[in-house]
Amino acid sequence: MANTAVVYFSGYGHTQRMAEFVAQGAQGTLIEIDADGNITDAQWDVLDAADAIIMGSPTYMGMVAWQFKKFADLSSKRWFAGKWQGKVAGGFTISGHLSGDKLSTIQYFMTLAMQHGMVWVGQAEMGDGTINRLGSNSGVMAQVGNTEPAAAIPEGDLATAKTYGARVAAMAAKLAV
Repeated sequence: MANTAVVYFSGYGHTQRMAEFVAQGAQGTLIEIDADGNITDAQWDVLDAADAIIMGSPTYMGMVAWQFKKFADLSSKRWFAGKWQGKVAGGFTISGHLSGDKLSTIQYFMTLAMQHGMVWVGQAEMGDGTINRLGSNSGVMAQVGNTEPAAAIPEGDLATAKTYGARVAAMAAKLAV
């Protein structure tokens, strides 16, 4: 299995729960972006050493949370040094509405990955109503009502997150050969 890091921001615990399932599937390390949009130097080192980086943020107002955007802006030092070139990348998001404009969040992750010279891995599951129930091919999209707790995230969305984490790690392992 590849060395995979899952970096995410979670405002209310929903994205954190998704991140835990992604990390389980990838057998990866969780890195939480704090409420001020920061991670530690040691966490930056984990990302630099990873074969794959999977990014997560809730979709707020049709985009990543500002804390994730700050993290992304701070990653420009890595971009300048080419530290993430050739790494495998993926992404996941959750919102309170079925659409919630989650695609723009996934596309933001994709753009960030491409700017870093990373290789994006999409979702392989076709969407059977349980796994990949929202039908996203670009990454993992999940949904739970605005006032519902993280425990209410549908099991199929969590299974999709776990399956996706395993897929990204497997692709990183294949490319590392």
